[in-house]
Amino acid sequence: MRIAGFSFIRNALKYDYPIVEALQSILPICDAVFVAVGQSDDNTLELVQQIDKHKIKIIPSIWDDTLREDGKVLAIETNKALQAIPPDYDWCFYIQGDEVFHENGLNLIYDAMKKELNNPIVEGFLMDYYHHYGSYDYIATSRNWYRREIRVIRNHKDITSWKDAQGFRWKNGNKLKVKLSHTFMHHYGWVKNPDIQRLKQLNFNKYWHQDQWIQQNIPNKLFDYSNIDKLELFQGSHPQVMIPRIQQKNWKFEHDLSKDQRNWKVKLLDLIEQFTGVRLFEYQNYILIK
Repeated sequence: MRIAGFSFIRNALKYDYPIVEALQSILPICDAVFVAVGQSDDNTLELVQQIDKHKIKIIPSIWDDTLREDGKVLAIETNKALQAIPPDYDWCFYIQGDEVFHENGLNLIYDAMKKELNNPIVEGFLMDYYHHYGSYDYIATSRNWYRREIRVIRNHKDITSWKDAQGFRWKNGNKLKVKLSHTFMHHYGWVKNPDIQRLKQLNFNKYWHQDQWIQQNIPNKLFDYSNIDKLELFQGSHPQVMIPRIQQKNWKFEHDLSKDQRNWKVKLLDLIEQFTGVRLFEYQNYILIK
């Protein structure tokens, strides 16, 4: 069984993406990792090159900055890396530049891929998510944050990135049939120095909106992390590769955990999920099979 990782990145240093930790977190079970590295304003290319000169395969890329609708450019860049994977790989392990896979799941996901290798019904695997927010000490827990997404797919060229790289679909738009992997992906996109987060938001929203919208909706000041519906203390462990970055954190964020800005509908649905384990009306970008 051969496993290829894949990802995309641009301006990792400028916007403080943990791309090194992201790629390191999946390298132990990948025979190679294909990374579409966009033309950057910093040393992103050199940063990625130094991670692992044997396993990392770089696909130079130039982003189409004229695509300013629905985040389509993110799926395009994902597909550049995905399409570069040779056909002799069996599974493809996707990770974004602000995600880090916990090492506790490496054996689990490897064994799951091996078990289902010759079972064509299983087209991919889901991972559960921790969405860290503001500080590494907190996670966002309301239903407004997705709890699962596909991160392992079969190496089939008719499977492509969906919309803004949210997940994957067959080329005709059909959802993939996937299994739960019982592993965790840590999402660190909302854990940055407030000034860096402001710059990231100004840049990132260009792939969804025009300049006028950005000027009206993205304040020209430090990003305000307090404008969040609900947070909880993170009680688990961070991936080991993230520990040095966490120890070097250069900002402070504290949050009143009693603060709750969810509307009544979200509160009710979250309450039902808390007591039943069922997330009603959840959008699922996949078909879950047992």
